[in-house]
Amino acid sequence: MRVISGSARGHKLKAPEGLTTRPTTDRIKESLFNIIAGDLYECRFLDLFSGSGAMGIEALSRGAARAVFVDRDKKSIRAIRDNLKATKLEDRAKVFECDISAAVSRLGRLEEKFDIIFMDPPYNKGYVESTLTYIVRENILDKDGYIIAEQSIEEEVPSVKGLEVIRIKDYKITKMTFLSMTEAEPGD
Repeated sequence: MRVISGSARGHKLKAPEGLTTRPTTDRIKESLFNIIAGDLYECRFLDLFSGSGAMGIEALSRGAARAVFVDRDKKSIRAIRDNLKATKLEDRAKVFECDISAAVSRLGRLEEKFDIIFMDPPYNKGYVESTLTYIVRENILDKDGYIIAEQSIEEEVPSVKGLEVIRIKDYKITKMTFLSMTEAEPGD
């Protein structure tokens, strides 16, 4: 696992020990970042279920203004901090060691807004829809921003009030579901 492009290109990233994470493959990461490349410069990036932090670090390396990383696993947090230090990107990063609902709630209270929110929860556990619901409730997605949910190819496309699916990119066993805020209905 490595940083593919940008200021930290080529840096190898540590992965947390054990089987608690499933890193996004370099091939999928490269494909995804080619899709979103035009939106990265100076963006605010939120990396939920961060694992090693590879996605947020790639965003920072490619020009994101800042990134917030969220994971509750201590080994993951240690790997994220080590990877940020090794890539010299820690000055533009914030790391939260807590569960997703607590982190999103805190970000909402701080009135944080993100241009791109990436989430890679454990597959087939129902976390995608609940996390999307937290994001909508706390209003942390910028009105012109979008969410990318990495899912198992077998998982249902999420359906959450306030969000609409704008694109789905399929890979062999994985899909990336892109969502944005829906236009408010008159009277909402």
